[in-house]
Order: sequence, then structure tokens, then C-alpha cells
Amino acid sequence: MCAITAAQRGRRVLVLEKANKVGKKILMSGGGRCNFTNHFVEADNFISVNQHFCKAALTRYTQWDFIGMVESYNIPYEERRHSQLFCLNSAKDILNMLLDQCAEAGAEIRTHSELISIAPYHGDTADSSRYELTVNQQDTEQKFHCHSFVVASGALSIPTLGGSGMGYDIAKQFGLTLTKRHAALVPFMFSDAMKQFCEKLAGLALEVELSTNKVSFTENILFTHRGISGPAALQVSNYWNPGDVITVNILPGVSAVDWLVSAKHSQAKSLLRNVLSHKLSKGLVAELQWLWWHEHADKPLGEFSDKQLIGIGGKLNNWQLKPSGTEGYRTAEVTRGGVDTAGISSKTMEAKDQAGLYFIGEVVDVTGWLGGFNFQWAWSSGYSAGIAV
Repeated sequence: MCAITAAQRGRRVLVLEKANKVGKKILMSGGGRCNFTNHFVEADNFISVNQHFCKAALTRYTQWDFIGMVESYNIPYEERRHSQLFCLNSAKDILNMLLDQCAEAGAEIRTHSELISIAPYHGDTADSSRYELTVNQQDTEQKFHCHSFVVASGALSIPTLGGSGMGYDIAKQFGLTLTKRHAALVPFMFSDAMKQFCEKLAGLALEVELSTNKVSFTENILFTHRGISGPAALQVSNYWNPGDVITVNILPGVSAVDWLVSAKHSQAKSLLRNVLSHKLSKGLVAELQWLWWHEHADKPLGEFSDKQLIGIGGKLNNWQLKPSGTEGYRTAEVTRGGVDTAGISSKTMEAKDQAGLYFIGEVVDVTGWLGGFNFQWAWSSGYSAGIAV
């Protein structure tokens, strides 16, 4: 996006890509359908030490601007839950659109290009270049000079797709500070009895209200062999810190205590597991029974005391779990934290104390929710730098 925008202004642009092909994260995103933006994008959908930093870029290049580009290419797309926009056919449509725009604007892209070093340029005074790059291109070392250098390196998430800390190293080299970084939009893992619980239910999806640190999301979770994944878990992981508890409401919108106490009188001869199976899967109920009332498994509901039902109902609406950790950067969709926005202009994405050095996208301390927000930040921050370089 930055290359397109700068090249359309007549700037001479070279994109250096370490991998053998560009856009690998685009191609794998959204199950291969690329959740490219969202109909509703606000600053509240992003996490940053400075919650206001993202506003300028998101206003300068909005979701409607990107949707307009998609529609101009006649790319079929659909709106899914929570206003998320996905390609109907393939993420390749988005990548090909961007590559076509680069080619049309004259932006050059070179793959197999690994940055070895970057340093201030001290050459010919008639040359407006500020930086000298040393680049390994298929085992051949080359030098480049440039007036503006944009770091669009991504971050630590999914190293198999090229994620690395290179952008952070460049920031530190030129005196910018970093905020603390964590794997984000990432599944939770358990090492206690919950691990076995999750293993037995692996593959089961369930809509819950999941919360931590006063933030909650009502979405599906997915039990895995390691713990809990799914949209709700990924969203909550953005706000979770090691050692924190997560709270699971298995029956969102239902007061489980009131329901069970009422059922005690209306379905006194029924077993608790059979009553719960009206709202939850039998497999999940069987595992909950083993956790919470296995010694009363065959006792009619009418013989449960109100205190027992209040205890079970309370857990159904407020189940406290303590993950042992997350799956880490290996599967994290994004990295939370990054280059401190205090050192970057929110209008141009340029380093305040280092002329011609820009940081855009995931490398910056701006992390979006699940739902197309991280792509929109990429488009918006890329555009903002592209009109400034």
C-alpha cells in the first residue's frame, strides 16, 4: 500500500522482500479468503499505549477507501458476522490487486532480498540520499541509497511466514524505544486438569462470553488438544497477561442459577445432565459432570439442594480458568506492542527524530482486534507514509 501510494506520486520506489514471494500473510489470512477490512472501524478496535495514535491514519485512508479499490477490481466479497468483509473466492484476489496497482504505478518489487544493514549515508553531498542499505540478493551483496526508508517488516508472529524482530532492531538502532511485546490473537494452553478436559472435547465449538481484565467478547471458542482457540479466545488473548484468569460464561444471556432452580421444580425427576443437554452438547455436559457433580451423576434434579444448584449455575456463568500460557508467536496472528508511537508522527508515520525513516503496520505499537482491523491498519498506515515519503 505504501509503495503504491508513493509510486503514484511519482516517487521511485523499491520494495525489498526477504521471502521467495510477496503477500504470504495475505494469502493465509481468513482461511484463505482474507478478511481484508471491516464495515465499522474505530480507534476502540485497536490496542496501543497511545489509544489516539491510530486515528489520524484511519481517518486519512478509511475502510471505505479500500472497499472502493476492491470494488473497482470487481472482486466479489461478503459480509460475515460482526461486519467482517471476506473475499468470496480467494485471498489471491486481494494480493493480485495490490501487485497490479504496484506494477501500474511503477513500484518495483524484488524478492529473495534480505536486509543486512542500514546506515546513514555520508556520500556525495549533491545526492539527497539519507540512508545506505546493504542487501543480500540471492547470495549477492548489493548497496542501495535512498532518501526515505520505510519499515514494513511485520513483527514476531508466525515466523514460518517471515515474521521477525528486524523492524525492532532498526528502531533501536536509530534511537526509537519499544513497548513490551506479546503474542496476540493467539490460542490459550493449559497444563492442569483443563488440558485433559480440552483434549477430550477437541474439535467442539461453543458460543460463550469470554472475558479477562474487564474486557469481554461473546463469540465461539474451539476446544483443541492444547487448550482453547476460536474467535473469542483470540480476541481475549489481546488483553491477557501471563498469570491472569479468564472467565467463561458457558450460557451467555441465561441466568443459569435461576434456570436450574426453576428446573428443579418443573423437571424434578430428570437428571441434571439431561436438563443441561437442552442447551449444551452432550459431550460438553458429560465432561462438566465429571468436573462438578460426578458423585451425584445419577441423582434426580429434585434431590439437589438449592445450594448445590447455585454452585453449579454460578460456574456455568462464571467459570474461572487460568491458562498456563498461549501458543506463542508460532500461531499468533499478530504481535501486541512494538515501536513506541511516542517517537512517530501519527500523520506521516515518520520517526520524529530521524528524518526519512518510517514505520508502518504491525511493527508499530498498534494492535487490532480480530475482524479485518489489522489489515485496515496496514492499509491506512501504509497510505499515510506513502503520501509523505
